[in-house]
Amino acid sequence: MSFKVTEGEQDGWAVLRVSGEMDLVTSPALRQRVHEAVAEGRRSIVLDLSQVLFCDSSGVGVLIATRRLLRSCQGRLRLILPAHGAEDGSHVNRVLAALGVRRLFEVFPDVTAALDEDIRPLSA
Repeated sequence: MSFKVTEGEQDGWAVLRVSGEMDLVTSPALRQRVHEAVAEGRRSIVLDLSQVLFCDSSGVGVLIATRRLLRSCQGRLRLILPAHGAEDGSHVNRVLAALGVRRLFEVFPDVTAALDEDIRPLSA
């Protein structure tokens, strides 16, 4: 599967859907898309990582940098990391948990839940 980032908007949130592998080669493309969204004035971003099959440390670095960027401009970041599915859940979720940084992010099972202000994020 090739790496792809598609962008949409829902309820005032920029929704970036990522698929493929987030690694040293592909992560800069995601970083660029996030920077473009912020430059366009978007301060509420959902990263749908439910179709990411692999994530290495450079992918994690992009997620942490995205969190830092949005916090610096009083923005909001939410991640979509399904708890169940292919091979018992999201690879990204397992990597973030193993590195001890999962708690830094607001994580939801799907975009609908992420956009509903009444639904609380999944616990780390």
